[in-house]
Amino acid sequence: MPDQLDQPVTRSRSRWMRWFRPGSSRSDGFGRFAEATARFMGSPKFVLYMTVFVVAWIAANMLLVKINEGAAWDPYPFILLNLAFSTQASYSAPLILLAQNRQDDRDRVTAEQDRQRAQRNLEDTEFLTREIASLRLAMNDVATRDFVRSELRDLLEELLTEERRSREEIVGEIVEELSEETDEPESRSSPHSSSHPPRSTHPTHSHSTRPQGD
Repeated sequence: MPDQLDQPVTRSRSRWMRWFRPGSSRSDGFGRFAEATARFMGSPKFVLYMTVFVVAWIAANMLLVKINEGAAWDPYPFILLNLAFSTQASYSAPLILLAQNRQDDRDRVTAEQDRQRAQRNLEDTEFLTREIASLRLAMNDVATRDFVRSELRDLLEELLTEERRSREEIVGEIVEELSEETDEPESRSSPHSSSHPPRSTHPTHSHSTRPQGD
């Protein structure tokens, strides 16, 4: 099983690896050393230290040459300094490459985790899309908010129209009852007037007209 570079090694696992797989622990330690070296050589502090060292080296050798030619340990053209620079470059290049390889491994693990996470997110998105589509299909058979509002509005209008009709009917019945009550006294007074007709106080005399003779 390959080591997971993104997770720290536990103490029991490191002990087991030290006893049964010594090469892995050594390579991991050397890899950390290479990363630390490459990180330090890529910092401004290393450039400053190297500049101070070179200036001090050259200045000390030039002063010693002026004082005594045999006292200088690396006179001009500073062959020992060039040899030191070559040795440093020959060792720093593999260390930097090793650090880059370890960083590439980390990036590969991170990219694999990102790919797996993206795959899970895609699967979750597809699942949610299917669920939303099924819900939309199911909602076609279910009353929506607008449909319920329209039905309630129609029902309210029907209730209002029925209430108006009932009020009109009640008002019509009341008007009919009032008209019947006003017609009853008139009907009661009309028979008395027809049974006893008014009598004239003055008697009428009939006069017969006879022809008068000559």
